[in-house]
Amino acid sequence: MKLEQAIQSNHFKNEVHKSALNILYTAWWLKTQSAIVLKRFGITHEQFNVLRILKGKHPEYMCVRDITGRMIEKNSNVPRIINRLELKKLVERYQSQIDKRETVIHLTAMGITLLEKCSAAIDAHRAEEFTINEQEAVQLNTLLEKIRSKEV
Repeated sequence: MKLEQAIQSNHFKNEVHKSALNILYTAWWLKTQSAIVLKRFGITHEQFNVLRILKGKHPEYMCVRDITGRMIEKNSNVPRIINRLELKKLVERYQSQIDKRETVIHLTAMGITLLEKCSAAIDAHRAEEFTINEQEAVQLNTLLEKIRSKEV
């Protein structure tokens, strides 16, 4: 769908302005599509992100601060997300052996299994919905990284 149709407007200052709105709208669309898939598994987009981060370090433990630093959405309430994942028995929380004041998180076998199922469903959905090929994806990634080149 064209951006103009989606937001019911064709008033843009210029193409750069339009592209910024297009990125914001597309990010919202992608998150919404992922949320629909993840809802079947009883988790949110943010919970899925935490599980993926933990899987990247598995079998090592991670502290909340390190998980927070890797989140896509930087304003996520990671302790609250971890609490919910712990209630679902997808993660376990321990006191750090190195620093007794620090809590570390570990992915459970149940968490790994759920993450694998969610990842497969997300991948299948994207393969079905995405209309760009590998070469176009490389170009898109290059442009998006160029936009963020002044990120600190």
